[in-house]
Amino acid sequence: LVFAFIPPTAIYNGYPTFVIAIVFIGGCTAIIGDVAGHLGCFINLKDCVNAIAFVALGTSVPDTFASKTAAIEDETADASVGNVTGSNAVNVFLGIGIAWTMAAIYWEAQGQVFKVPVGSLGFSVTIFCIEALLAIGILMIRRSPAVGGELGGPKIFKTISAAIFVFFWCFYVAISALEAYGVINPGF
Repeated sequence: LVFAFIPPTAIYNGYPTFVIAIVFIGGCTAIIGDVAGHLGCFINLKDCVNAIAFVALGTSVPDTFASKTAAIEDETADASVGNVTGSNAVNVFLGIGIAWTMAAIYWEAQGQVFKVPVGSLGFSVTIFCIEALLAIGILMIRRSPAVGGELGGPKIFKTISAAIFVFFWCFYVAISALEAYGVINPGF
């Protein structure tokens, strides 16, 4: 309901729309982060598992609906895939980059060094990259005219590929949680 206060794009070439939308998105992000932090504390869930399970899911659901809309309205799935990759690129390059830069500047101004302890990023990135390559392979197979091309084709191919993608996410969360809680030790 808060987003109803965003002005239309016809006002000043859409600049107020953009700025106010960014402010509202920042506010929603802060609220989601706080609620997820309290939930993780309440159910005794480590921050890293909470981040990949609840925070990431909560922030990706709007992208999922935007991608679905793009896939339905576009002749090809390019806009849908572009939305996902563009959104993630913004999250990684701007979201992390700006936050870490601000933290480094703040701690430097305080006369201290900004240090981030090494975590299990190598393992998580390795699992993510393997699953990403498998997902790309599935998308390449789905583009084949033999299975209907792009996102079309028989319902069985749609259902199977959707189930595989959901499994990828569940597996990623589960394997990362096992590593975070010390059940498995990949060694890197």
